[in-house]
Amino acid sequence: MEKLIIIGGGVSGWTAAIYAARANLEPLIFTGLEIGGQLMLTTEVENFPGFPEGIKGPELMQNLKKQAEKFGARVVPKSVTGFKKIKEGYEVLVGKEKFSSKIVIISTGASARWLGIPGEKKYQGRGLHTCATCDGFFYKNKEILVVGGGDSACEEANFLTKFAKKVTIVHRKDNLRASKIMRERVEKNPKIEFMWDSEIVEFKGEKSVEKVLIKNLKTGEKKELKIDGIFLAIGHIPNTKIFEGLVNLDEHGFIITNERRKTNLPGVFAAGDVQDTIYKQAITAAGTGCQAALEAEKYYEEIKGK
Repeated sequence: MEKLIIIGGGVSGWTAAIYAARANLEPLIFTGLEIGGQLMLTTEVENFPGFPEGIKGPELMQNLKKQAEKFGARVVPKSVTGFKKIKEGYEVLVGKEKFSSKIVIISTGASARWLGIPGEKKYQGRGLHTCATCDGFFYKNKEILVVGGGDSACEEANFLTKFAKKVTIVHRKDNLRASKIMRERVEKNPKIEFMWDSEIVEFKGEKSVEKVLIKNLKTGEKKELKIDGIFLAIGHIPNTKIFEGLVNLDEHGFIITNERRKTNLPGVFAAGDVQDTIYKQAITAAGTGCQAALEAEKYYEEIKGK
């Protein structure tokens, strides 16, 4: 029986591991095959406190891993495949292996939705992004596209006009599905244009995105467009499939927690993007990871010896 199991190796998971290890909870953290979460797709992180010159996403993740291990966190680079309630607490399945604990922190994150078209993987972080707050700064006086038609797309487009010369919203329909206030903001913004009834069908370029192939869904016509960058704003998918039916989720699949990162299950906490439907920033993920670990420590003291 482990004192604490942490599921997920993003910023929130590593932060939880650092705090839990310093509290002598000897955390066992399952990171998945690829350590790092969403930050592994971000080339340069300039808004994380303490790095005035910025730091590369993968480098930041390695620093967090090193720090967690320094204090005694045990790292398992395997993916959790199952989660269930048992009499003594909770059982975590990793393939055919079973691990148990009375305390679990879920930090499995949320994956940005992608278009699934040619060139997409090649250009991730190289002109193709999913976070305007993270990467918008690099597009001063550039022309960029935002893909989507909801509130998040409008919010990203508005934010990007702080830097870009022109922002074009590409949407599959002929009107935005965003709330009225968000629609009005983008419609009144002189830097924002619209490309209706359209979808990107291919990304092109050498080392980074230079062009996109866009299809008009009404006419079927395809045309090539030169562009400096693209931001996808078509939502996130929380990685919560294995927790369905046990942990309370909202209508979009995100874990519901209270202000102390507690779920509906005693001893189970959640941190990071898996329970964050609003901010989705590295620093907020770190903050909730810290909260979850501190609450896990309190819970451990409460149940110790029982």
